[in-house]
Amino acid sequence: MTDEKDNPTPELDAAEATSLVASERTDVEVAAAPAPAPADDEPSLEDFKPTMPGNINPEVLQNIVVNLSIEVGRAQIKIKDLMRLTQGSVVELDRIAGEPLDLLVNNSIVAQGEIVLVNDRYGVRLTRVVPSSERLKLI
Repeated sequence: MTDEKDNPTPELDAAEATSLVASERTDVEVAAAPAPAPADDEPSLEDFKPTMPGNINPEVLQNIVVNLSIEVGRAQIKIKDLMRLTQGSVVELDRIAGEPLDLLVNNSIVAQGEIVLVNDRYGVRLTRVVPSSERLKLI
């Protein structure tokens, strides 16, 4: 129990107490309350802070969504030829039959492979993976 003689200071509201602590008491460290965790599994800003300089949290990296695509070939045509395309038209690509296809992640080539059929679905068997050092140069 405290008496008014022991505590002569009147009660302050939270804002006054915070400013009093911040302005008059330099020996007390004021820390903000931790933010509540998000309801869903999306990463927060705290997840991106490295535990040690130069380190990245691998759990955050594993949850990043990337676009994966397979490139069969490319072609350049004039707009007038594009306008003439109809069902059954054939567009000649720049690749030779049997040449490996490119596997792209976010439009950067990471591997090459060949088409396979897996349970009535197309797949790609990788025949060459671009080394990490080479991929970093393309970014």
